Amino acid sequence: MASPLERLSSRALGWLAANLDHFDPFSEGARSAAPQGRAKAALELALLCHCAARLGRPADGLDAATALVRRLWQDPALPPLFAAVPGYASAYGLACAALAPDGIDGTQVREALAGVGPGFLSPRGKTPYQRIEVRHYADKAGVPHTVESYAELLPHSPLLALRPAGDGDAPGGDGGGDGAPLTVPQAYAVTHTAFYVGDFGRTSPGLTGDAPAHALDLVDRLLLHCVGHDLWDLAAELVLTRFILGTDPLDSPPGAAAVARLVRAQRPDGALPGRSAELAARPAAPGRAFFRKAYHTTLVTALMALVVSSPRPS
Repeated sequence: MASPLERLSSRALGWLAANLDHFDPFSEGARSAAPQGRAKAALELALLCHCAARLGRPADGLDAATALVRRLWQDPALPPLFAAVPGYASAYGLACAALAPDGIDGTQVREALAGVGPGFLSPRGKTPYQRIEVRHYADKAGVPHTVESYAELLPHSPLLALRPAGDGDAPGGDGGGDGAPLTVPQAYAVTHTAFYVGDFGRTSPGLTGDAPAHALDLVDRLLLHCVGHDLWDLAAELVLTRFILGTDPLDSPPGAAAVARLVRAQRPDGALPGRSAELAARPAAPGRAFFRKAYHTTLVTALMALVVSSPRPS
C-alpha cells in the first residue's frame, strides 16, 4: 500500500502534468493573464523540476514538465516576460539563471541575467531574509555578489530572530490575531529562509547551539496552527522545513498531522484546491481560475512529498 507521502506526490504530479498548458506562459489559455502570474508559474515549475532532478531517482509524471521547462528556457520570449514585471525583473532573471536545466543553449539565460540590476546583487537596502534569498539564487547561478555568508545572516533571519506570540517582547511575537504563533507573512519567511539555507533539503542549514531547538519549536507551533486552521500551503512548506532541519517530519505528531490533513484536502484529481480551506477555489470554477488558486499549493505539496520521501544526501 502506498504511503501518505507517495499518494500525495503521485496524485499531485498527475494533476500538474494534466495542466501543463497553464504553466506555459505563451499558451493560448495563459496569454491573457498578467505577466507576473505567468512568469511565477513557469519559475515554480522549473523549481520543482530542478529539485526533483537531484533526488537520485526519477519522479514519475515529470517528464513532460521537464521537457516544457527546457523548451521555455530556450525561448526568446522568456527574458522579455520577466522584464515586463515591474519590481520583480531582477529577482525573476536571477531565478531563471539559477534554475536553468543542464545542457541547454544558454542564450536566453544570459539575456535574462542582463536584466538583473547591479545593486540587486549587493546587501544594500535589504533585510537579512532578502539577502539570504539573493545569495541562494546568485550562488546557484554562479553570479558574483557581495552578500554576506549564511553564517552571518542566520542569527538575524526569520528562522532564528522571530519569536512566537506570547514569548515576551522578542521580535515578531505579535502573532496573527487568531492565535497564530506568527503572522502569515512571517511564517512564510521562516519556511523560505530554511529552503534557501538548506537548498531545499540538499544541504545542512548550518544551525548551531540552541538554534536547532528554537527553529524546531517554532515550526511545530506553526504546524499545529496550520492543522487547526486548514492552512494547507503553509503546512506543506513547514513539513519540508522540518525535514531540512534534520528530522523525519512523520516521526513528530505535528508533522504527521499536517501530512494527514493534506491527504484529506487533496481532491481525487490530485489538486490541492487553494492555499487554505478559506481560500480554496470553488469546485465549479473554470479551468484557468481554478489553476490560479490551486497550482502553487499542489506544486509545493508535490515538492515536499518528493523530497521528504527521498534519501537524504550523504
